[in-house]
Amino acid sequence: MTAGEPICDGPIDAANIMLRLTELKLPLDHAPDALHAAVLARLNVPADDLLSLAVARRGYDARQRSAITLVYAVDVAVRDEAAVLTRFAGAPGIGPTPDTRYRFPVHVAAPPARPVVIGTGPCGLMAALTLAQMGFRPLILERGKLVRERTKDTWGLWRRGILNPESNVQFGEGGAGTFSDGKLHSGIKDPRHLTRKLLAEFVEAGAPEEILWVSKPHIGTFRLVTVVEGIRAKIESLGGEYRFGARVDDLVLDANRHVRGVVLADGSQIDACAVVLAIGHSARDTFRMLARRGVAIVPKPFSIGVRIEHPQALIDKARFGAFAGHKLLGAADYKLVHHAGNGRSVYSFCMCPGGRVVAATSDIGSVATNGMSQYSRAEFNANAGLVVGVTPDDYPGDALAGVGFQQMWERRAFAAGGGGYAAPAQRVEDLLAGRPSRALGAVVPSYRPGVVPADMAACLPGFAVDAMREALAAFARDIPGFAMPDAVLTGVETRTSAPVRIVRNDAGQSVNTPGLFP
Repeated sequence: MTAGEPICDGPIDAANIMLRLTELKLPLDHAPDALHAAVLARLNVPADDLLSLAVARRGYDARQRSAITLVYAVDVAVRDEAAVLTRFAGAPGIGPTPDTRYRFPVHVAAPPARPVVIGTGPCGLMAALTLAQMGFRPLILERGKLVRERTKDTWGLWRRGILNPESNVQFGEGGAGTFSDGKLHSGIKDPRHLTRKLLAEFVEAGAPEEILWVSKPHIGTFRLVTVVEGIRAKIESLGGEYRFGARVDDLVLDANRHVRGVVLADGSQIDACAVVLAIGHSARDTFRMLARRGVAIVPKPFSIGVRIEHPQALIDKARFGAFAGHKLLGAADYKLVHHAGNGRSVYSFCMCPGGRVVAATSDIGSVATNGMSQYSRAEFNANAGLVVGVTPDDYPGDALAGVGFQQMWERRAFAAGGGGYAAPAQRVEDLLAGRPSRALGAVVPSYRPGVVPADMAACLPGFAVDAMREALAAFARDIPGFAMPDAVLTGVETRTSAPVRIVRNDAGQSVNTPGLFP
């Protein structure tokens, strides 16, 4: 066993794990038995009273680069847990181990009708899996292809500049997340421990077991392919059915606007007792269909900007100092926010350590970018979205005006890249100086099918460019070198989130179209 490796001294189940200890801090290169000793010291019990120990979570605290520490939460079983809990009642960092088991709302032996799930991204996969586990035998409709066939089409864009509008980074089994970093952490509070079910299902489907306990779990694109296939196999084993190349073009509504089914692009109709919409942020034709059908939709804020690339070694050094490259730390990430003088918020988005910038458009004649990493995070560059918030006030009009706003900038990026899905790129020094880039420098852009030196001012709103210029200087104070002259900005990042919200009630249904679950 090496330092920082999770340890287990006995069987791990709800019967003998009673206590959770948090905020146990140890040096980065601590001895293998140091965690055991820290638990005994925290509880002030003899060694024989500690029956088992398992790591529930391991993160790190790198605020002091010269003294980076590992931070553990552990589940332990001890003799006479009740007495220990009483002794430490109210003390921070010691309490009962939470019950993280998922409880299904219902189970049915024979469903009266079959629900339909539209989309196989993360949301659609988990919705379909949970429905299948409850006995509902869902029908899953996906406009794109199976994940391995879709991968070939995606590489067709990246390597040859050929876009398949129905099979790409956005559309197909696994959704947009399959061609990303596979990050599995969130800042959202999770008092019901629903994330635990998701992580457990991913592990069962082939993800590395460490995602259950590392603080910022990720899988990486190639491993995600296997996970997505594993989840599909489980859904099918439970009676679920997949149909690929099945784009939904219409809803079937009764006189009371209750959903009774869907109509596919080939004209066929499928009856359904309920329809789960898991369509992601890029199904723009589906947004238009819903609006045409009168489904309640409102515009919502989102963000636009660029992908910024630095040498990963620069980020590692800035974050970890002398510990850069340590195997327990891996490739360093960052999360940055700046409130600009023009009232705009600028922030890093979907940071991909040791990854690459990818072509993520789904529209012909448009350029959109995203970031991707493999499990190893071992490529030369770090990249992240450098994005600026926009609101419906920036794109006045109907509920779909934000879609048109995104498309306008994506088309301008396509033109600035010279066509063929090359992307416009600019050195940071040139952006700050307000001039187009004529050539790029030491940081080699990773975007394929290639980049063309350009001016981001032609591809983004002026307020966004102004806010980014100000933010770069602020971020450089937190990460020395962030505004290095040759850092590369590749445009445009427009798909941070959907530009519309399909309005739901407290039961999770559309407020005016019963049976439709956005």
